[in-house]
Amino acid sequence: MHIKGTVRLDKRTKNLAKRIKPGEIALIDHEDIDSTAAHMLVGAKPVAVINAAQSCSGRYPNLGPHILLEAGVPIIDSVGRELFENIRDGEQVEIIDGEISRGDVVIARGEVLTLEHVNELVERARTNLESVLSEFAENTLSYVTREKSLLLDPANLPDVKTVINDRHALVVVRGENYREDLAIIRAYIRDVKPVLIGVDGGADALLEMGLKPDLIVGDMDSVSDEALMSGAELVVHAYTNGEAPGLERLRKMGLEAKTCAVPGTSEDLALLLAYEKGAELIVAVGTHSNLIDFLDKGRKGMSSTFLVRLKVGNRLVDARGVSKLYRAHPSLRLVGVLALGAFVLLFTIIALSPTVQERISVMMQDLRSQFWEVYTQLRPWEWSR
Repeated sequence: MHIKGTVRLDKRTKNLAKRIKPGEIALIDHEDIDSTAAHMLVGAKPVAVINAAQSCSGRYPNLGPHILLEAGVPIIDSVGRELFENIRDGEQVEIIDGEISRGDVVIARGEVLTLEHVNELVERARTNLESVLSEFAENTLSYVTREKSLLLDPANLPDVKTVINDRHALVVVRGENYREDLAIIRAYIRDVKPVLIGVDGGADALLEMGLKPDLIVGDMDSVSDEALMSGAELVVHAYTNGEAPGLERLRKMGLEAKTCAVPGTSEDLALLLAYEKGAELIVAVGTHSNLIDFLDKGRKGMSSTFLVRLKVGNRLVDARGVSKLYRAHPSLRLVGVLALGAFVLLFTIIALSPTVQERISVMMQDLRSQFWEVYTQLRPWEWSR
């Protein structure tokens, strides 16, 4: 492997994915790369990823390295955090196998990951799930003790102008398979017209599909200016101490927003908002739905997300479940197009077929004769004059 290019560095992968350009080299510090981060990097199209940490530590079977390698993005792994001190953003580097050089000087060495090696690490990590699950359960029980009000009491949520009560709500997170999930429920969105709630970058996911979000909920750090300026109502997820760093960005853009300080993630806040404001059904796209999802997020236990799903579970359904249960109804526009197409086809057949024209001519003559016969019978006095 021999790669030359401009290096872009950031210890927060999602921040780097927003500003790196295709063909550049990504330098990250991300132990156990999760699938969401991997998809963001793949979308940014770097020529390679250099990771200061272990991309797959073996603690649990994380999916990120496999996603990157499957997409053709090589990974130089475990180069050490010192590289962040020895290199500047925008410098030119050269990668030969596992060696990273600036000019003629080798500044770091790492391991070039292969799909075979990553698959071995993932399989080995599966044997560790029992201990990870025990840790997850302990964290969750501890969280329940501290934040039991999250389950038992109504959340302290701001008033929003968007009408949610007795409507379906679609909560979109830019997570695993979000594009595919949105595509398969396009007919449901068209017919049911649910409230569209984008969680940070989930708002951009909606815009990608030609949909305008009604609400954007989150830290406001991974959502585009375009989405924020789309006219959606904005709810900033604040820390439990009331601080809301994302609010400053909105103020600079001249945008108004509500703030809400609840424990957990922005995804949790969006689900709680839809639930507490009376959504009849909550459809989730790209959210966390299984054990690997919770662990793959890289947060300690993801306890809040687990508990929020327990709370809203009687109204929550995954997008793929909706796609299997919902049957699209043909729109009036589609019916009109089909009718017009049938008319054009019929007209074309008549115009091009002498036999059909002759038969229609005979039918018209018969109709005229019958009409004349009926007419003369109904008005005999006209002929007796």
